[in-house]
Amino acid sequence: MDYSFFDFLTLIGSLGLFLYGMKIMSEGLQKIAGDKMRSILSAMTTNRFTGVLTGVLITALIQSSSATTVMVVSFVNAGLLSLAQSIGVIMGANVGTTVTAWIISLFGFKVDISAFAIPLIGLSIPLIFSEKSRRKSIGEFLLGFSFLFMGLAYLKDSVPDLQSNPQILSFLQNYTSMGYLSLLIFLGIGTILTVIVQSSSATVAITLIMCTKGWIPYDMAAAMILGENIGTTITANIAAIPANVSAKRAAIAHLMFNVFGVIWVMTLFYPFTRMVTWIVSSFGPGDPHQMSQFLANLDPRTISLITSNAELTDPKLVELQKQLLSLQVSVSYGLSLFHTMFNILNVSIMIWFVKFYVYVCSAVIKPKNVAEEEEFQLRYIPSGMLSTSELSLMQAKKEIAVYGDRTYRMLGMVKELFYEKNEDKFLKIYSRIEKYESISDRMEVEIANYLTFVAEGRLSSESKEEIRIMLRAVTEIESIADSCNNLARAIKRRNEGKGEFTESLNHNMDQMFAIVDQALQQMNVILHKPEAVHDDINVSYNVENEINNYRNQLKIKNMEDVNNKAYDYQVGVYYMDMVSECEKLGDYVLNVVQAVIEKKI
Repeated sequence: MDYSFFDFLTLIGSLGLFLYGMKIMSEGLQKIAGDKMRSILSAMTTNRFTGVLTGVLITALIQSSSATTVMVVSFVNAGLLSLAQSIGVIMGANVGTTVTAWIISLFGFKVDISAFAIPLIGLSIPLIFSEKSRRKSIGEFLLGFSFLFMGLAYLKDSVPDLQSNPQILSFLQNYTSMGYLSLLIFLGIGTILTVIVQSSSATVAITLIMCTKGWIPYDMAAAMILGENIGTTITANIAAIPANVSAKRAAIAHLMFNVFGVIWVMTLFYPFTRMVTWIVSSFGPGDPHQMSQFLANLDPRTISLITSNAELTDPKLVELQKQLLSLQVSVSYGLSLFHTMFNILNVSIMIWFVKFYVYVCSAVIKPKNVAEEEEFQLRYIPSGMLSTSELSLMQAKKEIAVYGDRTYRMLGMVKELFYEKNEDKFLKIYSRIEKYESISDRMEVEIANYLTFVAEGRLSSESKEEIRIMLRAVTEIESIADSCNNLARAIKRRNEGKGEFTESLNHNMDQMFAIVDQALQQMNVILHKPEAVHDDINVSYNVENEINNYRNQLKIKNMEDVNNKAYDYQVGVYYMDMVSECEKLGDYVLNVVQAVIEKKI
């Protein structure tokens, strides 16, 4: 066969252009509809039917079931959706993804949309360079749409001409005439192909091309599409590997839903495909099964002529070319309808078994008994696959709130350490504070790296500003943890130096700890709020002023007490070290609050 390595690279490049177009188009749509997606998901109820409709709508909007399911897994990980709610959304995502196949069928095979691709790119360029983020997003969508169909056109032209090489075709045909075993083989091929390509939309497009070119019969193509429905679940499962138990259960539910669906369709495969064929034949362009028979009756030269882009003059060849185009449309319609009906019927059946899915997933994925292990990993931010760029910010916000809670626990340990006289217990608490400080350093780096990674994606200007604010907040929270560790060291130095605080000094430190505790509590209240208001900062300013005033009072009083020999000078040094560190801690707390709230001024 005259098919060189250059032709193979052209094929891979065409697939790359298709995938890149899908990615750009999806990201553009996500930015246009990002806020709407957030509001839709935040308004989710326990109603499973609403969940399905939400999944359909979001996937139809962003043109990627993988993006939707990864987003759902991240929402479950962040505690925004329950497992039952997530299953409904995932079911809907499977229906929503069939829209892509219909777009390809309606435009990719019937209309030469690639002819309009270059003018569409020309239209998108001024929009991309526009200052308004919404226009940029529309420009990206048009650019992605153009690339997608240019890739599809190149893909159709760059696949090897198997019909002109019967020996290769016969090799392929060896696997198409073994009944159910053939179906299982092509089901496996569809699954593996989707796992490799990581896009069911791309593999559906490849399957459509393979079938319309006559490589494989219609039934084998249908089996491949079933396999692609299993393969697409791998993305969510990869995203859930480092996530919490609930997110892992949501990803497993997605896999179970598609596997169970494929099992029942495979048992009724031939009646099901006959029903789809009848619908396409009765109300559409014709019987998709006739494609294989039509090509089998033609010689390789005739096939080469009617599939070429050359203008034909022979009326017989022109008629055959028309027949071929009509059959290609019927095949693409048949496979798109098969894909859609499978997912709609599967959802219609499985929606009544949501509680069963929750029960099975909970039984399969069990939480770890060792609570300490949770301390060493981020709770909401996945360390594996990134969620959709705009929606990743919500996960980061949740993680920063957890970060704030951890520093508050550190302050509680410091207060406990302050009065601990038992040496073994003291060292145990001190080691725990040091461990928390180490965890805090790691959290700062991981959250900052995650935000930097998100910033590299396609974001609106508002989201970029949000990332800058969050990075500042993370740095300040790490400084709070450092202050807590410094307080623990000051207490240790006091104990090692045999410094004894008077009852008055203990009382003063209790007061200072109480005010700092109040400041940290208010900071965490603000961090946990979905949307903090400017009035929230007034409380933090008042507490910060109280800390500063109290520090000044204690400083003056300390000088008087040392002069009056109320306690040793060295004890006064230990004491003022702690007071000064508490004041610094208060400054860091206010910096966090200012970063979060004062962005709106």
